[in-house]
Amino acid sequence: MERLPTPAGQQADLPDASPAPACTATATISEQGIVTGWSEGARDLLGYTPSQIVGHPAARLLADDTGEQARRETAGRERFSGQVALLHRDGHRLLRNLLAHRRTPQGPQPAEWLVVSAVAAAAASPRTPDSQALREWVFSQSPCILAVFDTDLRLITANTGMESALLLPEEQMRGLRLPEITPGPASEEAETKMRRALETGQTQHLQAYLHPTGVSTQRGWSTSLAPLKDPGGAVRAVCLAAHHRQHEHLARQRMLLLNDAGARIGTTSDTQRTVQELTDVAVPRLADFAAVDLLDTPRRGSEPPRLPATGPITMHRTALHTTPDNHTSHTGHTAPDGHDDPHDPTSHATPDSHDRHDSHDRHDSHDSHDSHNGHNGHDGPGTHPASPPAAGEKILYPALSPVAQCLAQGHGALYEADDPALTRWAANDPTAAWTRRQGTHSVMVVPLRAHGTTLGVALFARSHRPEPFEADDLWLAEELTAQTAVHLHNAHRHAREHTTTMTLQRSLLPQTLPDQGALDIATRYLPAGSKAGVGGDWFDVIPLSGARVALVVGDVVGHGIRASATMGRVRTAVRTLADVDLPPDELLTYLDDLVIHLAADEGGGAEGTTETAAGIGTTCLYAVYDPTTRHCTIARAGHPPPAVVTPDGNVRFLNVPAGPPLGLGGLPFETYETQLPEGTLLTLYTDGLLQTRDHDIDEGLDKMFQALARPTHNLNTLCDRILTTMLTHRPDDDIALLIARTHALTTHHIATFNLPSDPATVAQARQHTTTQLTTWHLDDTTTYTTELIVSELVTNAIRYGHPPIQLRLIHHNHTLTTEVTDTSNTTPHMRRARTYDEGGRGLLLIAQLTQRWGTRHTPTGKTVWTEQTLTPN
Repeated sequence: MERLPTPAGQQADLPDASPAPACTATATISEQGIVTGWSEGARDLLGYTPSQIVGHPAARLLADDTGEQARRETAGRERFSGQVALLHRDGHRLLRNLLAHRRTPQGPQPAEWLVVSAVAAAAASPRTPDSQALREWVFSQSPCILAVFDTDLRLITANTGMESALLLPEEQMRGLRLPEITPGPASEEAETKMRRALETGQTQHLQAYLHPTGVSTQRGWSTSLAPLKDPGGAVRAVCLAAHHRQHEHLARQRMLLLNDAGARIGTTSDTQRTVQELTDVAVPRLADFAAVDLLDTPRRGSEPPRLPATGPITMHRTALHTTPDNHTSHTGHTAPDGHDDPHDPTSHATPDSHDRHDSHDRHDSHDSHDSHNGHNGHDGPGTHPASPPAAGEKILYPALSPVAQCLAQGHGALYEADDPALTRWAANDPTAAWTRRQGTHSVMVVPLRAHGTTLGVALFARSHRPEPFEADDLWLAEELTAQTAVHLHNAHRHAREHTTTMTLQRSLLPQTLPDQGALDIATRYLPAGSKAGVGGDWFDVIPLSGARVALVVGDVVGHGIRASATMGRVRTAVRTLADVDLPPDELLTYLDDLVIHLAADEGGGAEGTTETAAGIGTTCLYAVYDPTTRHCTIARAGHPPPAVVTPDGNVRFLNVPAGPPLGLGGLPFETYETQLPEGTLLTLYTDGLLQTRDHDIDEGLDKMFQALARPTHNLNTLCDRILTTMLTHRPDDDIALLIARTHALTTHHIATFNLPSDPATVAQARQHTTTQLTTWHLDDTTTYTTELIVSELVTNAIRYGHPPIQLRLIHHNHTLTTEVTDTSNTTPHMRRARTYDEGGRGLLLIAQLTQRWGTRHTPTGKTVWTEQTLTPN
């Protein structure tokens, strides 16, 4: 005879005969009411074989109109349950409980009904105890805490779960109220809700867990207080049921932690801070101890180090966080640890981290203590430090250590206290010996990997928390480290790109300002502080012929290497066009064509970016100042107008016509001309100076005008004052600023001679030159060379040009400029003269005698000029 478990004091004698097991009658019926499937259980129930019933209407199986009623009830529903009178094949009537489900297949097959019924359900199996015995067994043996209280809220009965939770037998608790059994505020709250259940007949709920010292409202425990009613509906008692939803709670807490990590990890591009944020998130909600070791602490913008193929691995402890219970002396960060639930290892709120350890402050001091012992800052192999390596220390992990194995395999691993690998590591490696001293019983080692690159390793340990790490904890740790590794990789990449872009940008900007006497100049370039990266702003100062100087400020759209490269191409084009002395409006027209061609070559914006193609939309301002006339000519392409400060302190914008940005094509550029008194300040800038988050453009203009109006002799001080006044933080866009103070060349520096168009004038021109150079106290060598130059230029003007002819000598800034002007548009060009040619050697001679020479066209003709560098006396 087989005996089933019974409550204490009861025996259930069951017959030896083993009856045939119960089975399920199953049939499928189409939406049209045709039987499409028939099981052996259905054959046993109704006597039909599959061949006798499949394909026939299901209505022939119904004994009366209950079947038709069932059919009507299923209309528009997905399920039916109820009693139906069925007709056996031999003609007798069966009243059966049917359960029908409407099934919709995934493919093109039509929907059908699955109908099931338990065969022999009307007669209970002899092996099944009676229902009353089952109810008693469920109550007494349930893993949940169960107790019944009467209408006076006194205990009637309790199960073994209640007895185990309170460490009291039922006999000692019977007749007592819950606050008397386990005093405390939570018990009072539970009794209040029991009374409410008695009064309202509604089940009440609370989060509470019963234990010997009282009732605590711990997360993870769900308690219900349900009224027990007699057949007449009167409430006769109340049942307390509590069960632990630990796994559901842990899963929810892990997801909350993962979601929290997404907001807290990677708030900056700083490597130390990012890994410290990982340890701050992990402790105490996941582990009692967390540390991050990186393969190296790379310089900003450098490539991350690579994992060595074999042998020991040298790493740097970059971040560390431990609970106060660990009593470690080398901690990077500690946080309050309020363990209040031995069953809930994730029930702690994560403290805000306001005192993160600045590990890089100690890095250099610890690097100098590297030794063969496998660690820094600790004793030799014969000692076992009681605390882990501190943030900033260098660590040497042996090749067979769990850390080295984890990095070699590329995935995380769990280790318990008795794991041979962990034991061997702690015994042989001083850097791991502290785990024994701290009572660590569970360790996770997880590599930090992103985009195929190993950056380091994260260590997680539990010592005071009794639960060991589980597979789900390892999954969570791998998710956290993966997030951190991605942020580290992106920070490295962004730093490298930023460094490369900054290097390119600064190499393309003027390294030194040219030596010229027309303007005093001060400049500033301030790169953007946003993640968008360095932009394409630039400035330039270009000496021109006749002591003139060109000032350029421009802004290429976009950020990053592409914008910087485009800026370099545009700046080079400006210098080339300026070298042929084009007027500002013509220069911008040629520049506009260049940008259009660049855009056509690239065929649009770079894939995956929002940058405009090859600089379309670039702005530029080009100004030419002539100190001999104090004349300034300006044109702009979509760029902000320049500001001027006259010597009397008046600040205003120059009303330069606003041309379209470069690259649009088809629209002309206009030139603005003005006379600037000597000592005038001319301010050129890019729009990043005005478009800041702190104020609107009008307010920015007012601030700039106020800064310019304050008198100062030092232009560098003025540049700094403007930036300080207008910026309170790193700008969101690049800023290029150029301030120039004008000078004027007096008649003492200029000599002009009008010459008749007569060959005899050449000798007269040489005489004028000799006399003027003597007045300027120039040496005989300079005089002789200049006479040759004047003779050649004047001869060419008489022979190939048209009158009037003018000779002008300019002595300024250790440079002697010789200019001959006539009204013809023909341009001289240098060629190689053949042996018997009478001409063609003059310009070759001039090129040998001067540092620079060229031709510039004017509205009334042309000027051929040369420049000689004078040696200071």
